[in-house]
Amino acid sequence: MSTQPDLLYSEEEEALRAAVRDLLADHCDAPGVIARTESGTPHDLQAWKALTDGMGLAGLLVPEAQGGQGATHREAAVVLEELGRAVAPVPYLTSAVVATEALLACDADDLLAELASGRTIGALAVALNVAPGGAYPLVRHENGALHGELTGIADAVVADVLLVPADDGGLYAVRADAVTVTEQVSLDLTRPVAKVVLDGAPGRLLGDAETAVPRALRAGAGLLASEQLGVADWALTETVRYLKERKQFNRPVGGFQALKHRLAQLWLEVVNLRAAARNAADALATGEDADVAVAVAQAYAASVAVHAAEEALQLHGGIGMTWEHPAHLYLKRAKADSIAYGTAGAHREALAGLVDLQAP
Repeated sequence: MSTQPDLLYSEEEEALRAAVRDLLADHCDAPGVIARTESGTPHDLQAWKALTDGMGLAGLLVPEAQGGQGATHREAAVVLEELGRAVAPVPYLTSAVVATEALLACDADDLLAELASGRTIGALAVALNVAPGGAYPLVRHENGALHGELTGIADAVVADVLLVPADDGGLYAVRADAVTVTEQVSLDLTRPVAKVVLDGAPGRLLGDAETAVPRALRAGAGLLASEQLGVADWALTETVRYLKERKQFNRPVGGFQALKHRLAQLWLEVVNLRAAARNAADALATGEDADVAVAVAQAYAASVAVHAAEEALQLHGGIGMTWEHPAHLYLKRAKADSIAYGTAGAHREALAGLVDLQAP
């Protein structure tokens, strides 16, 4: 008989949150993130170094025996909430979660330790929109070399090693300098996607892609909900703060009943999202009903994050529409996240099959 999951944050998790939030306040302030997105080099590698070298956060999901911290998905989820709250342009979800989970299904302790240290950034060469269990393009493996073209690969522009699924069923490690990576136009300026061309690139066989890739995508989808929670929570908190300060007819705008109702509705949605995201993280940590918990979280998360970001933009009025205000970054992240690792519709369909409640 399974025990009831405890979805409250532990003292250690709250301490981790405070430490990550402090670090991001120093490294990822809104003007800095905005300036970086316009600079052509969106990734903040200094913030990444502080998170990984300074705090060891890239190795949270890696056992201590393999060079990691030996923590769980619950701790990684707390980190992702804060990264979402700051729309931090770091490859945490793609390297420390998705690529790391793929390696945990393989026999590649040396590479796992490199990713856990944060000194090597990994990216799974599967398009960002692919859902757990979904189909994805494979490259051709021929005489020890890999040939093919893959698109929509998140954070490939900053990766040192790509984990590439091939048509022989294997998952291969390919050094980034052996392929051609071309950035594609991306709505989310803080998580760019790229085209990867392999023209006879040498690859090291790591393990079975059919085991590793679904595991990696499931963890990505489940913990993405915590990032979406961070985005939504920022949008709600900042909007409430702004409406308390902004005056119209000599009274705070937040005092108008119609706006109170909108904010109350949004607060309820964010609270429900927190429960769904925490449940997904806990299920991934314990392995109990993880497929169901991830599908539930992702069936709900996208609409809340997008709604929160849209309300932030609208209720900030004219200031929210300007390029100097960070609201647009949150809306773009929320929109991009809404199709990352599967759409809400794809997850609802998966959930219907998992609990045997198909549509009539």
